[in-house]
Amino acid sequence: MPEDYDLVVIGAGTAAMTAATRVRAAGKTVAVTDFRPFGGTCALRGCDPKKMLIAGTSTVDHLRRMRGHGVAGDVRINWTELMAFKRGFTDPVPQRQERTYAEKGIDTFHARARFTGPNALDIGGVAVNARHVLLASGAEPVQLNVPGEELLATNEEFLNLEALPARIVLVGGGYIAAEFSNIAALAGAHVTVLQQGDRMLKGFDADLVGLLMQKLSSLGIDVQLKTQVTKVEKSGTAYIVFARRGGQELTFEADLVVHAGGRAPNLAPLDLAAGGVDLEDGRLKLNEYLQSVSNPAVYAAGDAAQMGPPLTPVSTRDARAVATNILQGNTSRPDYRAVPTVAFTSPPIAAVGLSEEEARQRGLRFRVKTENVSSWFTARQAAEPTYGYKTLVEEGSDLLLGAHIVGPHADEVINLFAMAMRHGLTATDIKSTVFAYPTGASDVGHMV
Repeated sequence: MPEDYDLVVIGAGTAAMTAATRVRAAGKTVAVTDFRPFGGTCALRGCDPKKMLIAGTSTVDHLRRMRGHGVAGDVRINWTELMAFKRGFTDPVPQRQERTYAEKGIDTFHARARFTGPNALDIGGVAVNARHVLLASGAEPVQLNVPGEELLATNEEFLNLEALPARIVLVGGGYIAAEFSNIAALAGAHVTVLQQGDRMLKGFDADLVGLLMQKLSSLGIDVQLKTQVTKVEKSGTAYIVFARRGGQELTFEADLVVHAGGRAPNLAPLDLAAGGVDLEDGRLKLNEYLQSVSNPAVYAAGDAAQMGPPLTPVSTRDARAVATNILQGNTSRPDYRAVPTVAFTSPPIAAVGLSEEEARQRGLRFRVKTENVSSWFTARQAAEPTYGYKTLVEEGSDLLLGAHIVGPHADEVINLFAMAMRHGLTATDIKSTVFAYPTGASDVGHMV
């Protein structure tokens, strides 16, 4: 006989934990399944392990910048020790998550799940009936559709390298390429980034990305723009990456080639058609409550839903809304206003709200304030030459439309702008606030 549950969650990341525990706390029967170790992308294969590595590489960057300013001697990364530091965080996660599920009476499966009907699943050969199904299976590297792409290392494989190769090529120019190139270069590798587009980090302000590119160059990172990879081949223990720029054929040799071309939900293994779950242009067709429009038993959250920015706090917000809608009927819509995003480069680059281009496309009337402020105290005390900002303030209402920062503490300071935007604080309100000085936050009043 099939096993019966009020909710089955496919995936075991942040959204899964949030939704499963909330629905279970209401007395419902819940199961979670994942064919990978429990914990999800953020905790095991993304943001958290990445930041553990950056804790070391950003320290090296800071100490090197301070050389000649009272700091003497050389410093370098011991990759083995840094990886052990990272594993000190990641290794306990799966067992800790499973223990939490067990303590709360949530059943767990370790297998792929696929639909066999609108309310029916096959989980590793076990038949399961579910009143509701939450798709929280995250994202996987997109297909690059070039010969030899199976030779590329994934983000997960990079974050688990036992030793750092001497020559690394990253294919792509988004978050993964920017962050991993910093990590690898500061750890001592020669890094090349092959980006098909005309610039890196297209989700961030072009002027500030330009400042960041100068820093990447100073770290020895070779960024090749408008360069399309056409083939990857193995050559002994190394690799050859073939590419084209304009009419020129190029080759790059590497000891490791990393897929940094983006991620998207891998929905094919779920057999959505059997569950009556419709897709539209490759995306789940969902309503405003994150519910499948074709099968009301099915909801989605986080990267699988693709309704908000692909960020961990968004998946948590989605999961809370889904749990409420399952328990109380469709009453909760996720609110994606003023969600900040950060690329954890050295220094970080951050943004919240509209870009200048988006604001102009909407026909809004606004003033722009932007500066390269490498002369400000925040930059000088850190010996960091890369520091700039751009803010957009709406004429008339005095409300902040967007904020963009690159430089020291940008990853923290952007949260102040996000809070101001979400709660309707004006530029005048921000200017009138007294911040502790000297801190990164004390620059905020001068940026609007």
